[in-house]
Amino acid sequence: MTDNPATPAAPDHSAATDHVDPTSTADGTPGPRLTVAVLGPGGVGGLLAALLSRAGHRVLCLAGEETAGTLRTSGIRVRSALFGDFTAPVDTGTTLREPVDACLITVKATALDAALTRIPPAALGDALLVPFLNGVEHPALLRGRYAPDRVAPSVIRVESTRTAPGTIEHTSPFAEIDLTGAKVPRTRLETLAATLTTAGPATRVLDDETTALWSKMSFLAPFALLTTRYGLPLGEARTRHRDELASLVAETAAVSRACGAPVDPAQALARYDAFPPVAKSSMQRDAEAGRPLELDAIGGALLRAADRHGVPVPVTARLVRELREAGH
Repeated sequence: MTDNPATPAAPDHSAATDHVDPTSTADGTPGPRLTVAVLGPGGVGGLLAALLSRAGHRVLCLAGEETAGTLRTSGIRVRSALFGDFTAPVDTGTTLREPVDACLITVKATALDAALTRIPPAALGDALLVPFLNGVEHPALLRGRYAPDRVAPSVIRVESTRTAPGTIEHTSPFAEIDLTGAKVPRTRLETLAATLTTAGPATRVLDDETTALWSKMSFLAPFALLTTRYGLPLGEARTRHRDELASLVAETAAVSRACGAPVDPAQALARYDAFPPVAKSSMQRDAEAGRPLELDAIGGALLRAADRHGVPVPVTARLVRELREAGH
């Protein structure tokens, strides 16, 4: 999703962005022109940054100096059957040094701690902090560092890849966002949702943060663990390891229910069967590329939740153990 932003903060060399008139809302009235920081302009962050910039908002991408320099010079190039092919200018920096309306966190869970050094709490101020991370444990971590009533954990459904710094390929025929935030003022969420929808991704505000996060986790965990463990695309994995997939789905659904988010295992299995057979999980792609895996954020978090609620998850535990023993 993004390169490792652990490089020590360097002086900010933000480029100036020409003023663009605010975009209009669905009813034709002018919407507010927002300033949005994007922490980690990779596959997801780069796509959102480019779409928001094209819609007339000021976008500040926070990344390492090399990536920031590329984006400062060339902008972000997007190739998308849904949104078209375009290049959008963005401001860049290595550390947040100015007020923004919202900061989107779009790094991998494995890079989160290092990335957060780029957004000091004092600089973030009253801005919404919107993490699009896998797993369910990051909201508590963020609320421990930043104002709890400004953290808005959210979910995005999209397939988008950074093929090079500043170059994004959006390959899915959809881009959908669920904004949540149990303690965030509803009007703040609705304003951001309208901004994102007008820019491109269909965005809705959900009241139940737990259900939103666990709905994604319940689908992602079996998919990621099974495809990565066996190194197979989904089509082969769901056929050759059907019993394990069914067990993973049942175990994850049981943990989700214990956490207060009901999930239907039969519906989950049907979703896997409807996916293209060549589909690979992001964890599997990371394993193939030799990148760090989000194993702890996904499998580890699932095991910890199961332990807290006394839910047996033997198949999940075995796959996580085998992946760890394999050096992941």
